[in-house]
Amino acid sequence: MYSLSKKSKVVVKKEMTWSEKLYLPAIFQGLMITIRHFFKKKATLQYPEQKKEFAAVYRGKHILKRDEQGRENCTACGLCAVSCPAEAITIVAAERQKGEEHLYREEKYAASYEINMLRCIFCGLCEEACPKDAVYLTEELAPASFDRTDFIFGKDKLVQPLGTSAHPKTYKPYKK
Repeated sequence: MYSLSKKSKVVVKKEMTWSEKLYLPAIFQGLMITIRHFFKKKATLQYPEQKKEFAAVYRGKHILKRDEQGRENCTACGLCAVSCPAEAITIVAAERQKGEEHLYREEKYAASYEINMLRCIFCGLCEEACPKDAVYLTEELAPASFDRTDFIFGKDKLVQPLGTSAHPKTYKPYKK
């Protein structure tokens, strides 16, 4: 039978020599590799003092933006939830009531907006799908926790705090 790629090799079972059976050459080869790596410069960062530089295209924690007057941009259209391949976004829409014009831009708003950060793959498709430029992925790292419920981010964690920069790349998180 002929090989289609014509890259087949004939394998021959060869007996090991006496020195190969002792595995000493293999042990010395492994030790030499270990010794070579012992004297190389370490890749470890001393975290609190040194911080890792992220790429310009890094996507971190989500944020729901506000406009210049402090109103939420999200109109609960659901395009971000539909475009999310991990199905991590859940939105519940509501109608704006009289007297809430200073809180929401449009007639419809997101009464509940949740992102399950354990499911999120940080692809950025929600950011691209949003017609109102309401969803952004910032350069901030998502916080760590031991409790699964801490990874479901609601509007309390996602909405941009009042008085912060309008552009997401210059957004610095509010620290208590």
